[in-house]
Amino acid sequence: MKKDKFFFLGFLFSLIFIYSLSTTTLDARSNSQTESQETRIEAMRKLANVLRIIEESSIDNLTFQNIVEKTIHGLMNELDAHSSYLSEKNYKDFKIQTNGEFGGLGITVGMRDKALTIIAPIDDTPAYRAGLKAGDIILKINEQSTIDMTLDEAVSLMRGKPKTEIEITIVRKGEPKPFKVKIIRDIIKIDSVFVKKIDEDLIYIRVSSFDKNVVSGIQEALENKLPSQKGMILDLRSNPGGLLNQAVGVVDLFVESGVIVSQKGRDDREEKTYVASKSGTFSDIPLVVLIDVGSASASEIVSGALQDHKRAIIVGEKSFGKGSVQAIWPITADGKEAIKLTVARYYLPSGRTIQAEGVVPDIEVFLGKVPKKDDDAFEVREANLKKHLESELQKIEDTPEVVDSEDSNKTIITKERIFSDSQLKTGIDILRSLIILQK
Repeated sequence: MKKDKFFFLGFLFSLIFIYSLSTTTLDARSNSQTESQETRIEAMRKLANVLRIIEESSIDNLTFQNIVEKTIHGLMNELDAHSSYLSEKNYKDFKIQTNGEFGGLGITVGMRDKALTIIAPIDDTPAYRAGLKAGDIILKINEQSTIDMTLDEAVSLMRGKPKTEIEITIVRKGEPKPFKVKIIRDIIKIDSVFVKKIDEDLIYIRVSSFDKNVVSGIQEALENKLPSQKGMILDLRSNPGGLLNQAVGVVDLFVESGVIVSQKGRDDREEKTYVASKSGTFSDIPLVVLIDVGSASASEIVSGALQDHKRAIIVGEKSFGKGSVQAIWPITADGKEAIKLTVARYYLPSGRTIQAEGVVPDIEVFLGKVPKKDDDAFEVREANLKKHLESELQKIEDTPEVVDSEDSNKTIITKERIFSDSQLKTGIDILRSLIILQK
């Protein structure tokens, strides 16, 4: 034991010595140019002392490896909601998520005020069909509390083999108490672009996530539908984001010149600016974009850039506010463990940031049904009541049942759908006003 103790102390002082040698290369990127080398070495001594005390005196009898892992884990969690330590298992899961199919629920989650929050359910996935909503807080996964749980730990717990059951406990605004939802995991496959007509003169394009097919899907839809379609609704509600190049490409379809988005970090190597090009631009079609609290990341880049360029009217609710860039660094010789670190933030053409701010719509509209007068409303005087009821009875006997739903025609947005969606209805009304003004 004594031998191990001397070995440990020797390791720590070696670590301090190595760190002191490396400070000359780190000084240029130091958070403060005035921070002295002695101050940095003293901070390392403090850390070494804490590690020594924990190894010698903790009641849990932790190994040195356990202590270091917990130290890294705690440090990454304190930086921001999107930085994290990826253990061997979590790093493997992360690679599966980004490179291939996996069994899951079909939701994108993030940390908001340290609570595990659903950014958006993905269309036609188990979570979407179970009725989960943007803004829902996940309190428990099966019987495990999510309080103090990292984002990566939560994602790992929710992912699993297809056809297996998971139970999550939800806290939802407006509900008197938490409630449980049982969901069967499935392979998550996403159709990202949906195209429909509104009446005969408007095109509606719904983008559920920014995968590699979004720009080509929107471009193809516009080339096929124009010029018969006089205006366009771009629905980015509950779209959690995706590929940056697709977000840039979508904005470039509607903007002829200028900055689309810039990426700025502490390291100059992380700074990039994306600029629009004139070729292939649909610059004349009036455009309305729908967003909500589930619109995040790439969705916020698109809506915010179009708003800054005054190219579209943004309708709906304030977006989620996820405008940061993460990079992955393996931290072991075998490459099996890594850290995910926020290295930059996105800035819109006006210079404003998305992170924690979101995009504020030009016209704020909360989702709900549109009040309307029913032409067949029951309004009759007492003298005519009998005659009216007889005519109503005749209607029941003579009229076949008609189901007016989007399932009956997958290429149009029905009147029923429009009047059940106040944000969409407002967007259509604004779009028609823009078309009139353009004449």
